[in-house]
Parts: sequence; structure tokens; C-alpha cells
Amino acid sequence: MPKRSRKPADLNRMAYEIVRQSTDPDYDPNPGKNPAAVELGRLGGLKGGKARAAKLSPEKRSEIAKKAAAARWGNP
Repeated sequence: MPKRSRKPADLNRMAYEIVRQSTDPDYDPNPGKNPAAVELGRLGGLKGGKARAAKLSPEKRSEIAKKAAAARWGNP
């Protein structure tokens, strides 16, 4: 299982990263993500729950809510 800490094991490397973050104006801590794609994903996420709730019938929403409560509280 991977460690949750993202700190470098080497103290010199950690010091280098701290100095780089504080002095480099173009430093991007997460260079692998495309900002445009992140924004589009966020927009879709904001719309999704409301759109799904609008298309579900009240009975189906109630059934989903009961299942979620049972899973949360451990009721069979």
C-alpha cells in the first residue's frame, strides 16, 4: 500500500522543493492536469446532481435515499 505522505524522503530534495515553490513564479505543483479539462469537469459535476434529481421520480429518489441511509447507518 502506498504511503499517503507526498514528502520527498531526502531532506535536501524537500528543501529544494520548498525554495522552488517560494521563489519560482511559474511553479505548478500539479503539472499533469490541463486547466481547461479541470474546469469542464467541474462544470459538469455542478450540473449532474440537479439534472439527475430532476429526472427521477419521487418514489425512485426515496428508494435511493433509503438505500443510502441503510449503507451509512448499517441498517439491513
